[in-house]
Amino acid sequence: MSETKTDPVRVLPCAKRVRVYLGGQLVVDTVKASMVWEHAYFPTYYFPVDELRVKLEPTGDTRPANHLGTPVGFDVIADGTVAPGAAVRYLDSPTPELQNLVRLDAKAMDEWFEEDEPIYGHPRDPFHRVDILSSSRHIRVEVAGQTVAESHNPRILFETGLPARYYLPLTDIRLDLLQHSGTRTMCPYKGNAEYWSLKLGEDLYPDLVWIYRTPVPESQKIAGFASFYNEKVDIYVDGVLESRPQSPFS
Repeated sequence: MSETKTDPVRVLPCAKRVRVYLGGQLVVDTVKASMVWEHAYFPTYYFPVDELRVKLEPTGDTRPANHLGTPVGFDVIADGTVAPGAAVRYLDSPTPELQNLVRLDAKAMDEWFEEDEPIYGHPRDPFHRVDILSSSRHIRVEVAGQTVAESHNPRILFETGLPARYYLPLTDIRLDLLQHSGTRTMCPYKGNAEYWSLKLGEDLYPDLVWIYRTPVPESQKIAGFASFYNEKVDIYVDGVLESRPQSPFS
């Protein structure tokens, strides 16, 4: 593992079998992947170059150097399917472990698997924890001074680095105020989420509420429950107004 004052990049070898597909073709199938923390939020998979089963064609693009080194871009070519600029190498990286590795753009690939299970968004951080607890605490949610949800049967989700999220039964939410927004997101710890906007009179609050209808097995306790962004609404817990937290979603 590499992590020093002059080299803040953490690199952790991973024993999981990782497979990536593009255009129905296998891009990589390896047990030699590394998790790389390019920033503090979550890791990204990097692969030994000689483990790839596709062609990498240099793009010739010039990209500015960063703390990882000078990024060199490549097109990924899998049996005629091309993902432009979807691979990056850092040949001059100050982190020696990165020099012989390549990063694939998660969104440019079609499917990712750890062992035989799909990866949602990015790899699960081994230092990241999610706990979901049933509770009888009284949760009330206000938007613009109006109560839009109230429950004595929340599921409280505690996730490393994020505020506690209060997941409420749909029957305890003013469903008449919700409008499907069409937004979809993926979380490696919870699965695929869909979103609602909330409409009060003439005011629309976009993507304020989300739900995991079929979460991953570890998060089944929130299946069919919906949550609000604490950062954007007023939440009362047992009658006490919580401060709006600061987070990447503020």
